[in-house]
Amino acid sequence: MAVLQVNFLSQTLKRTIPIQVVLPSDKAISYGELAEPKPYKTLYLLHGLLGSCNDWLMNTDIQRLAEERELAVVMPSGENSFYVDQLIPNNNFGEYIGRELVDMTRRMFPLSHRREDTFIAGLSMGGFGAIRNGLKYYETFGFIGVFSGAVHIFELPPEDPDREMLFHEDAVFGDIAEASKTDKNPRVAFRQMAQALQWDSGTFPKIYMSCGEQDQLLSVNESLRDFLKQNGASVTWRQGPGGHDWVFWREHIRQFLDWLPLDSAAPGISSGNVRA
Repeated sequence: MAVLQVNFLSQTLKRTIPIQVVLPSDKAISYGELAEPKPYKTLYLLHGLLGSCNDWLMNTDIQRLAEERELAVVMPSGENSFYVDQLIPNNNFGEYIGRELVDMTRRMFPLSHRREDTFIAGLSMGGFGAIRNGLKYYETFGFIGVFSGAVHIFELPPEDPDREMLFHEDAVFGDIAEASKTDKNPRVAFRQMAQALQWDSGTFPKIYMSCGEQDQLLSVNESLRDFLKQNGASVTWRQGPGGHDWVFWREHIRQFLDWLPLDSAAPGISSGNVRA
């Protein structure tokens, strides 16, 4: 299993950005004989606040898990951006994740271009980025994973003191009341996607959500889960003992990969049925 660090000049962010890539192209089927290259199913895996593109490699078995499943995994650095387009120039992290990163990695590596083979997931801040960008760029992503998602930004009222947990999120989103009306809010992104797809729930991305029972973000994840399910989304929900930590995320990245359709084409999702 090849593990590659790539640095490329992002035209969206106007700076050189690092990514980590796990690629099964060097997997041997017998001694001295490599498997035939193919367009690999691909997971874009996002880190949390204060993290980097190295987090998943250092703290989980993602390399081994991906090798067992012949899955390519792309892990970008998102800084503390919440993976959304920001108010200051050259910080359009939503466009970077949803468009440029996918386009660039598909040019670099033998990755499938099919929607049903392209997944996005993340933990905490990365969970927010996965659900928001998975819904906004629904033409690209067929499956979304949210682990302990930092969805409190829009699930709690602006005046709620629990909405700001580590730093002043307004630095990323601007005025929260105004931002909540835009597609930075996953609920708005979902409604816009559903309208574009004429509320045909069979064409919506499928969603996996999990959160620990001792995690302070449990209630806001349940709130978003209920909204999505009430509006026709296919949501797999899992919770159990655990907090906001790598012990929980190590287990749930494995469960998420087991949930993904990695052995055959995904049922119920057809790129031909997606209407932009």
